[in-house]
Amino acid sequence: MDIFFHVGSEAGARLLAPLAQACRRGNHAFAAFFTHDGVRGLDDAGLLAALEGARAVVCEESWHRFCAGRSCPVELGSQTNNSALMGEARKVVSL
Repeated sequence: MDIFFHVGSEAGARLLAPLAQACRRGNHAFAAFFTHDGVRGLDDAGLLAALEGARAVVCEESWHRFCAGRSCPVELGSQTNNSALMGEARKVVSL
């Protein structure tokens, strides 16, 4: 994958949709991992649309902490998934 977005804050999550759209326009493969309160960004329908077709993983612990009782719209994972995705990426962007 070309770019891996590590989303660790709700403010960072707000920046991801336009970056994901730019990746699509430039034909760059990308993935995203959401942790801490960055998981709240997955409430945004525009962000979910921008992530369509890309691998998006959320830290299960963070999801349960910040979005308890709600269904997760992306893949539930762990920090192990985060590390693996970082290792596969040519570039890492921390949000």
